[in-house]
Amino acid sequence: MKKLLTSCFVVFSLLAYAQTSVVSGLVIDEETREPLIFASIGIKGRPIGTITNLRGEFDFHFPYEYRNEVFVVSMLGYASYETRAFALFNNPSLVITLTRTTQVLGEVVVSDTLNAGEIMHVALERVSTNYPMSPFMMDGFYRDIKKIGGTYVSLLESAVKIYDDDYSEPRNKFKLRERVLLLEVRRSLGYATKFTSYFDEGNLLEDLLLHNNVRYRQFPEEDVFFSSLVREKDSYYNGHPVYVINHQEDYLLTLFIDKTNYSIIHLEYENKSIQPITKKRGMESRFVGLKRVLDFKEYNGKMFLNYLTVDSKINWYDVKTNELRFETELHQQLLINQVKPNTEERIGSTEKMKSYGLQFQDMPYNKKFWDSYNVIKETPLDIKITEDLEKAGPLEKQFKDY
Repeated sequence: MKKLLTSCFVVFSLLAYAQTSVVSGLVIDEETREPLIFASIGIKGRPIGTITNLRGEFDFHFPYEYRNEVFVVSMLGYASYETRAFALFNNPSLVITLTRTTQVLGEVVVSDTLNAGEIMHVALERVSTNYPMSPFMMDGFYRDIKKIGGTYVSLLESAVKIYDDDYSEPRNKFKLRERVLLLEVRRSLGYATKFTSYFDEGNLLEDLLLHNNVRYRQFPEEDVFFSSLVREKDSYYNGHPVYVINHQEDYLLTLFIDKTNYSIIHLEYENKSIQPITKKRGMESRFVGLKRVLDFKEYNGKMFLNYLTVDSKINWYDVKTNELRFETELHQQLLINQVKPNTEERIGSTEKMKSYGLQFQDMPYNKKFWDSYNVIKETPLDIKITEDLEKAGPLEKQFKDY
């Protein structure tokens, strides 16, 4: 405990005295003028960043010493936007437009004969080459939101450090390898409602990390899987042409694989099969849908997690009548806003977060910390969430009182 308190004191001291800058803006498609969701924002060659929200908006906090370096916005299927960071200062109505790269692809893509299964085989064989194979630390922002019958009932956000030894293939593909240190946690009062027990009360952040299919090699190994993959029209990302392959039989799976080094840079998965899970208080829960998005970002020649989102839906039915009683939804997001490769820093067994729910891991609310931390910017959806949650009182007060 003494070691943990000392570490936290150092972190918070640095945050208090470090001089930071912030750039806020909107990222849109040049042609359609539609907002671009989850576009990556960062400083070129630096291991820090954030992403745009569901309206294409962002707030990006970064050290003032990076002001003369290149600010970059990148998005799959688009040419990257680059400019000096200082050029964007003091612009309250900043709009950044990205251009689709359809025309560029015709010039740079060389004809090849690889099929989708062969591309996937190579990508999996090169995980140990393309992803970190030495210890690394990541700073991240985690959020989970719970919804019942159309009403948001709870919100939890945390700032975390995530340590991992490397991307070597684990023996157990469903046992967490990373160690996580909680820096800050803030939560609403909704965790005390009668509906809490209808959600998994374990550590949801641990569950989310296990959705990293690349880290845990959670892909079928049978030949039938590789033969089922279909190659689609190539795309483009961060100056590189990209393979696009998908699977559409029992579930939907789309993978974007860099044509230069065969790294998996983006994955989208969706499963809508209905499956019974458990029974409780005269009701049966049935899994009705899961959607996962996994995105990676290159730094120093290695691919690191950029963001991970999982949306899951479970419905509860009366055991006797089979009537739907209520619907539950869980929305989870993890944004990595800084990477520290080849680190000597570790998270000890006494420092790491506990295996039970984050809402029970008591930490006082630190408003000053959150005011300058890279989070996913609020959207109208968040306003609806806030309206639902504030039926129990102002969120700021809930954060303090929980």
